[in-house]
Amino acid sequence: MQNGKKQGGKGAVYQVNCPATGRVGTVWVPQGNAPGAPTIDPEVVAQQAVDSMKLVGPDIAINPKPGGRGLVGMPVWMAVGQSPTTYGPNSASATAGGVTVTATAKVKSIVWNMGDGTSVTCSGPGTVYRKSFGMKQSPDCGHVYKQTSDSAGGKFKVSATATWAVDWQVAGGGGETGQLTEVRNSQVALTITESQAVN
Repeated sequence: MQNGKKQGGKGAVYQVNCPATGRVGTVWVPQGNAPGAPTIDPEVVAQQAVDSMKLVGPDIAINPKPGGRGLVGMPVWMAVGQSPTTYGPNSASATAGGVTVTATAKVKSIVWNMGDGTSVTCSGPGTVYRKSFGMKQSPDCGHVYKQTSDSAGGKFKVSATATWAVDWQVAGGGGETGQLTEVRNSQVALTITESQAVN
């Protein structure tokens, strides 16, 4: 703890180390405020910065496409578009009470619930399917249905849940930092049928 003058008044600088939220650094507490209870919580300001990013659920690019038909035993390719609001990176700053925080958000993983009782976790955006790929399986984010969607009322409800990692830092002296987690979700429906033999 170090007493001194800052921002035109007396106060103290306190060390912050919170393993639960990842916050480290120092914080200025004006004289008269209780130690460890600064007027402005940087994590609250960081959340304001995140809110201004307007993050949304994944921009799903799946093959077979919703509205079309896939076949049991054939590869399904899952991917997402990579815009600032659907995948990142996305940065924004917010200021409150003289505290300015800059936050940067990026998707770290996407969990695909396939509607048939299985889930697939993908650490990247996946590969968008092209006709030239033929019947190959996706190299990084795919699935193969073993039953038709008749078992699920005609369509499998597929959801993609993105977990965003948000790193934030207080501008100026002290350099307090931390991390937040945000979760966003999108859904599509797929029709999966049995292949029909041709005579």
